[in-house]
Amino acid sequence: MNNVVAYIRVSTSRQGDSGLGLEAQREYIERAAIQNGWSVIAEFVDVVSGKQALEDRPAGKKALAMCKEHDAMLLVAKLDRLSRSVLHIAQLMEKVDFKVATMPQADKFQLHLFAALAQQEREFIAQRTKDALAALQRRADAGESEAVAKVSRRTQALEKGRAVADITAANNVRMEKVTSFQAAVKPHIEACLYNKLTTLQAVADCLNAKGIRTPRGSEFNPTAVRRLMQALDLSFNKAA
Repeated sequence: MNNVVAYIRVSTSRQGDSGLGLEAQREYIERAAIQNGWSVIAEFVDVVSGKQALEDRPAGKKALAMCKEHDAMLLVAKLDRLSRSVLHIAQLMEKVDFKVATMPQADKFQLHLFAALAQQEREFIAQRTKDALAALQRRADAGESEAVAKVSRRTQALEKGRAVADITAANNVRMEKVTSFQAAVKPHIEACLYNKLTTLQAVADCLNAKGIRTPRGSEFNPTAVRRLMQALDLSFNKAA
């Protein structure tokens, strides 16, 4: 039985490109493993753009290392989960053996051909879209009312998309700060609990005495301690 390392990628903007989310990819991989007698020894998930090479992605790098360590193949649901670049696919073939769940019998030559055809089609679509938008803009510039309306709707959609992207990016930054703060404070709370403190106020006093402050720079109070302990899954009973 061949060992395989499952690799799943979803985009940064939504659950998955082309409707292929985490669970769908996992189902493809599990089905292919069963049908071909492969043993999945690990799974790695990236939330990154497909433009990055696999070795430049956090989980992708770990997946490659796992394949090398255990002499295993890399298994993905679809070829574009690895990359949309023919160059990246070709370079990856030199580093690891990989299989695609939707075409498990495809060899390296066939996979390279599929990648080249897919890239060519994307380039054709991009050029056709560019030409169509240019023609639409020319009609709008000429005063054609229907074209003006279409350009206006497209502009509004783009602006809305940018706004959503900005909000998402801001939320991601905020969550990273929260996670970093919690990780930094956790050892201090555990130390306070280790000293057999049994009330939220006592823990707050302990943190304040250490000079630890909330993300807003305020001293801790019982409510802030309770929320933080819940977020970190800490309790007085567990400490005991």
